Amino acid sequence: MEYEVCIQRTLDYIEENLYQQVTLMELAEIACFSPFHYHRVFQTMVGESVMDYVRKRRLTYAAECLFYTDKKVIDIAFDVGFQYPESFNRAFKKFYGVSPRQYRDSKRLSGPLIGKACLLTTHFIGGICMEPKLVTKPAFHIIGYELKTRNKDGQNNKDIPHFWQQYLQKNLGSYIPNPINKNQELGICTNFNPETGDFVYVIGMEVKKGTQAPEGMVYVSFPELEYAVFTTPKSDEKSFSSSIQSTWKYIFTEWFPQSGYEHDGTVEFELYDERCYGLENKEIDIYIPVKKQTVMG
Repeated sequence: MEYEVCIQRTLDYIEENLYQQVTLMELAEIACFSPFHYHRVFQTMVGESVMDYVRKRRLTYAAECLFYTDKKVIDIAFDVGFQYPESFNRAFKKFYGVSPRQYRDSKRLSGPLIGKACLLTTHFIGGICMEPKLVTKPAFHIIGYELKTRNKDGQNNKDIPHFWQQYLQKNLGSYIPNPINKNQELGICTNFNPETGDFVYVIGMEVKKGTQAPEGMVYVSFPELEYAVFTTPKSDEKSFSSSIQSTWKYIFTEWFPQSGYEHDGTVEFELYDERCYGLENKEIDIYIPVKKQTVMG
């Protein structure tokens, strides 16, 4: 399946329907993906979440209408899919810092103007080709620390590194009771809401079922699933983060399209152990739940 073609098809559909309500479920169906798999592939290829992109395109189109035409603000609001002028005014002001009328009165086209995304054929730079291990991981249980964040406007890319920094600086892992392996820490993304971009990120360690979580921590259980496990290329301290990010990009733009699998469910995690200690040859494992693809485009 050509993932670029599938995602481009939905980008074209969004442009043709900026004035209508477009749902993630509808777009996923056009792409011939499950909703969650579509959400993850779109985010990797386009660089932001689906509904965030739709919102920004509508507001950009509204800004252009305010600048280039004499249409009434209320008509522009309807044109870009807002049923109520009040909700349009709030969304526009949050994005541009001024109301639609103030924007028009300023006599200049300014602020964040998001053009239509256009996908070029994506190839993983560097010639890395990694074949994951397919493993069935039994149900497991963790105790750790929870962060609620969202992938809207890159908020998670700020929140999660800061969260890890606090975790490491305060040695919070030492307070987790009776970990099965105190040298293994998991960074888990779960409870995704593809429509809003909200999700929960947990840093924790595996524990025995039923272990009591101390105050300030959470106890979370995950079911048995089949995972594709990717090991990041060995790297030094300086390139460690980019190595992890490149592996995530490889998974969704290179491996999934030719694998016959798609994302299964709403939990994925990174496993950090002794291999990422020190300054050289650092690596981690990325666990992605997978299932055989049943709908083909």
